[in-house]
Amino acid sequence: MDEGASDVWAEGGAYERYMGRWSRRVAEVFVDRLGVPAGLRWLDVGCGTGALTAAVAARCRPRAVLGLDRSAGFLRAARAAAPAPARFAVADASALPVRDASFDTVVSGLALNFLEPPGTAVAEAARAVGPGGLVAAYVWDYAGGMALLRHFWDAAVAVDPAAAALDEGRRFALCRPGPLQALWTGAGLVDVTVAPVEVPTVFGGFDDLWEPFLSGQGPAPGYVATLGPAARDRLRTRLAATLPTGPDGSVSLTARAWTVRGVRP
Repeated sequence: MDEGASDVWAEGGAYERYMGRWSRRVAEVFVDRLGVPAGLRWLDVGCGTGALTAAVAARCRPRAVLGLDRSAGFLRAARAAAPAPARFAVADASALPVRDASFDTVVSGLALNFLEPPGTAVAEAARAVGPGGLVAAYVWDYAGGMALLRHFWDAAVAVDPAAAALDEGRRFALCRPGPLQALWTGAGLVDVTVAPVEVPTVFGGFDDLWEPFLSGQGPAPGYVATLGPAARDRLRTRLAATLPTGPDGSVSLTARAWTVRGVRP
């Protein structure tokens, strides 16, 4: 199976149930840690359903904030949820439709590893900010710290060894401190730092955790969509058996993201 064949991004509501509820928590911590002043012009590249754009609009008192994404379906969800002054447009991260140095801060949340090639996207982000401007992003720690996906792929490989090729921890080697640092410095950015953000991901029960994997949005749900009923049931059973489940049936995990930031000299 093609490693990217299951990377479907079209239904904003389905994605929100799967991952958006956790990405919004990371976005709030991320923008608070940036510590930038009010009144800036922000660009959110690969904004998806608008989690990060909304956090900027609500928490940073921006002069302007523009979210760009390739998925018109995700942008419909973003427009419905983000407060003013957020605006959105369909665009490709590899060829941003903005003038040089037209923003003060460029950010990206949970998108960098899906951008091809990522180096071009970061170079475009650096082009879009003026001297002294900040370029910052965050990605899931797929290899270990994003427990929901780590449990999922470990269970998938246990019942279907071929799933190892699709494991996001394997596919996205970029999502580690060293490669992120190198990507930012390679784009000519300075004062580059990489740091973790962790948020709790608590599910009311196994169904609350499992049902979003049936949405078809993203690599793991896309893989589930390829399975027949019997294989899907084997995966479901294996995953349920490996999760830390409380006496009330809840499942308490954590999600770690790596953040990276740098300044255009």
